Amino acid sequence: MKHILVTGAAGYIGSHCCVVLLEAGYKVTAVDNLVVGKVKSMERVGDLVPSKKDNLSFTQVELRDAKEVESLFASKGPFDACIHFAGLKAVGESVQKPLLYFENNLGSTLTLVDAMQKHGCKNLIFSSSATVYGSTEKMPITEDTPTGVGITNPYGRTKFQIEEILQDYCRSPDGKDWNVALLRYFNPVGAHKSGNIGEDPKGIPNNLMPYVSQVAVGKREFLTVFGNDYPTPDGTGVRDYIHVVDLVEGHLAALRKLLDDTEKACHVWNLGSGKGSSVLEMVKAMEKASGKEIKYKIGDRRPGDIAECYADPAKAEKELGWKATRSLDDMCVDLWRWQQQNPDGYGTA
Repeated sequence: MKHILVTGAAGYIGSHCCVVLLEAGYKVTAVDNLVVGKVKSMERVGDLVPSKKDNLSFTQVELRDAKEVESLFASKGPFDACIHFAGLKAVGESVQKPLLYFENNLGSTLTLVDAMQKHGCKNLIFSSSATVYGSTEKMPITEDTPTGVGITNPYGRTKFQIEEILQDYCRSPDGKDWNVALLRYFNPVGAHKSGNIGEDPKGIPNNLMPYVSQVAVGKREFLTVFGNDYPTPDGTGVRDYIHVVDLVEGHLAALRKLLDDTEKACHVWNLGSGKGSSVLEMVKAMEKASGKEIKYKIGDRRPGDIAECYADPAKAEKELGWKATRSLDDMCVDLWRWQQQNPDGYGTA
């Protein structure tokens, strides 16, 4: 049984990834510092896969602390691979606290890679983001689209810089026998079909759909739509939304590729649906799923926002045999189930 270390495991995407790893027969050591993630999500992950619950262990670890990370590898290892989700991810907060984001996101990655090297774990999947493509306006976005130009916030720059660090490391003598996957996510939406795990944003949601679902459930009065004068069919911004379960199945496909692949490399794959949906289309889909009216007001454009952004996911389909299969309706139905069952996220009594 292959043993996988998952960092940031108690967060939104990490918790869903733990479920698919357990279902696929892997042993999972899950770690999180619980600054953003919730320990309750780890309890529910075990409950979702009761027959494999014994293959999951959770430890609270601060990845920036080299002693804690060394202790983790010494006591819980060896690991066959690591899937690295850990990191701060609020775009607005990153603009307010850039040093915190660089120190946390880069520092934790450097400490992790150092420990992996010392302990002979040389398969790494990094949770990157389509923000690395910056302000490109040529659609669809392929893996060959230039990165690093016109990134509008420190969060996006941390993802770009970590990618650069890992690519440089793979070219070095120490890293030449590593297998690394840089997975560039588009916009994850939805929740596990049980409604037991999902996205639990701290405070005001940064992303569209958690905000929309909170309007639907009555937690927020209305949605502000940032701009309706873009050159798109209805004037609102178009983005590529992907069901979170499709996204984590992409990680499972990448993991299998890294573990099977004797040719060592630093791979890059886009994980998106390949389709763009506008803000108002998402609002309508959520109204359909919830049976609720979602009130919205039109506000000014946000600086740095582009009209449309969507992936070309063909490379992942060709090389990993993976593609997103869940629809917009699936995303909204599953998100609504989670929101209804857990109106206050994991804090729901």
